[in-house]
Amino acid sequence: MSRQKKALKSKKGWKHWIPFYIMALPGFAYVIINNYIPLYGLQLAFKSFNYQKGITGSDFIGLKNFKFLLASDDATIMIRNTLLYNLVWIFLGVLFGVAAAILFNEIANKFAKRFYQTVILLPYIMSIVVVAYLVYAFLATDTGLVNNALIKGLMGKEAGIEWYREAKYWPFILTFVHIWKSIGFGMILYLSSLVGIDKSYYEAAMLDGASKWRQLKSITLPLLKPTIIMLVIMDIGRIFRSDFGLFFQVPMSQPALMDVTQTIDTYVYRALLVNNNIGMSAAASFVQSVVGFVFIMIANTIVRKLDENSSLF
Repeated sequence: MSRQKKALKSKKGWKHWIPFYIMALPGFAYVIINNYIPLYGLQLAFKSFNYQKGITGSDFIGLKNFKFLLASDDATIMIRNTLLYNLVWIFLGVLFGVAAAILFNEIANKFAKRFYQTVILLPYIMSIVVVAYLVYAFLATDTGLVNNALIKGLMGKEAGIEWYREAKYWPFILTFVHIWKSIGFGMILYLSSLVGIDKSYYEAAMLDGASKWRQLKSITLPLLKPTIIMLVIMDIGRIFRSDFGLFFQVPMSQPALMDVTQTIDTYVYRALLVNNNIGMSAAASFVQSVVGFVFIMIANTIVRKLDENSSLF
């Protein structure tokens, strides 16, 4: 009798999860289609792709496609730009994301919260093409707001700065645009962890006379540490990639700015416009993925040695 009850119970338990499995099917299908099926195309990195022969029938050429990326004259510039921009943006992303989440969490008025949330998230959902023309509206040599209103109007100078010909300004411009566009998404990620912190910690701290700064150092930041570490490790996995739209659209693809705007992604795109070689593009993507994987493993190993509970695996 007991065996029959157990069998009936296990059968009912299995049926109980059927609706959840059905709800998970779209997400599961997306992961398979978007993340696993394209792995078949990795062999393109080692082949001279021919449309008539197809992926499998194309001639194997070994590592020749990788020379296009690693042995080019611009390899040092594009790798330097890709790595340095990402390193700076990871640090600034954490700094501004955490700060925005903490400040937003302190807002008590519901209307003000909705307003600021909309304002700070709007740049993130905005198309990079729109962002590029907004930047151009500010920086255009003849009609831009910065030249006409600030430099000529307030400072009294006759000639404005030719922003799209002066490469020295663009590391700061690109950094500002990137932070402005991404800070809203970063704030939401940190805020989701922040609202989960038990309020009793802060109540006990206030009873002990702790200031807001002391509460921030002793409660908020330590409890946010796992989220910060997880997001930093994930960002490190993308350290060999760049936002193509930001580096290509916003500087308007100006040749004079190549030294500070050329990244791996933009270089591959421009090379493909000339060569139309899919194998080279696949090789570049393969290198980016491998380097990202290596960086994730190294970062996770370091974190695990320092604090095992904060590592991804």
